[in-house]
Amino acid sequence: MTYTTTPRPAAALVLASAMLALGGCANRPAPVSLYQWQGYEKNVDTYFRADRDSLSTQTQLMEADLQKIIASGAAAPPGYYAHLGLLYGKQGNAEQLKLQLENEKTRFPESSTFVDFLLRNFKK
Repeated sequence: MTYTTTPRPAAALVLASAMLALGGCANRPAPVSLYQWQGYEKNVDTYFRADRDSLSTQTQLMEADLQKIIASGAAAPPGYYAHLGLLYGKQGNAEQLKLQLENEKTRFPESSTFVDFLLRNFKK
């Protein structure tokens, strides 16, 4: 019995197809994030730490980050407006508290129950 070393056309076609398919994956750009986070996670961490920045400083940082997010054409992540509203509320600004919590509800309707709870029960 004699074996030949010449490739079979079907096997070569399968191999070429696999190389093209895998090669296309390597050139795919990284996925774009749905939300722009900026310093949000750090701001939340700072809020809960004992050595945190003042509420006023935290609010200013979040407002500055929000302007960057808006300028980039991205969206703020879930919880961003609620956290910003709570910062305003802790400083006695009930109008901004309500405005930011309503923004959270508008952008993330699934948060309505929790936001309504915050609106009813917020204490400075």
